[in-house]
Amino acid sequence: MRLTVLMENTGPETLAVEHGLSLYLEVCGKRILFDAGQSGHFADNAGRLGVDLSGVELAILSHGHYDHGDGMPRFLREHPGVPLYLHEAAFGGHYHGAERYIGLTPALQSYQELRFTGARTALAPGLTLLTCEEQEPVCPVDPCGLTRREGDVFLPEDFRHEQVLLIEENGRRIAVSGCSHKGIRNLMAWLRPDVFIGGFHLKDHDPGTPAGRAVLETVAAELSRYPTQYYTCHCTGGAQLAFLQSRMGDRVRALHTGDFLEV
Repeated sequence: MRLTVLMENTGPETLAVEHGLSLYLEVCGKRILFDAGQSGHFADNAGRLGVDLSGVELAILSHGHYDHGDGMPRFLREHPGVPLYLHEAAFGGHYHGAERYIGLTPALQSYQELRFTGARTALAPGLTLLTCEEQEPVCPVDPCGLTRREGDVFLPEDFRHEQVLLIEENGRRIAVSGCSHKGIRNLMAWLRPDVFIGGFHLKDHDPGTPAGRAVLETVAAELSRYPTQYYTCHCTGGAQLAFLQSRMGDRVRALHTGDFLEV
């Protein structure tokens, strides 16, 4: 698999960066856009990085948050006809607390390219989208203050709309996740991949506090149990990544805007 990071929170001055994620994948004979950041800047970066988005055969939205999906209207406008796979609950009322809407732009709903997915969706041989919603968590899912609005009521987010791309190629399993809101420990227990790529959503756990440090110690210990190589980004957090690396070494590596990876 070949991967190019089109958008991530960090990167060189020669590229646009923003709080968001967008990956370009070449795998299993397919060219895939996985998420599109919060604006159209991922497409500008693609041009600078030599990635021809006109060759993309399918697009995937990992979950219904603006920083992963609000760049999709530009992509679909410039490349009509490419199917976009997103969960049927992606357009729900996704909030931070009870005031800040963090869901998708309503403009995305108007595109005929949308293909709504359920618990398990086979995209092509070796490519499957999974919500893992039928799996029993090995640890509680922490909503980290995120909510879903149902009428006038705000409930803790259950992340039903989040999906992971499972790649099975050359005898290996590769998991690609946007934010791992369901819990990186849960995803590892459920999927057991050889390679895991994506955000861990640990940024709310400050390693400078006893509570945050305890969470990160547990995560590092659990991830170390698997013979997996981890590549993380976006919502993991810089201090949190540094802590994991202090425990796991090169088993966990950072991805930045403009990075190229072949696994």
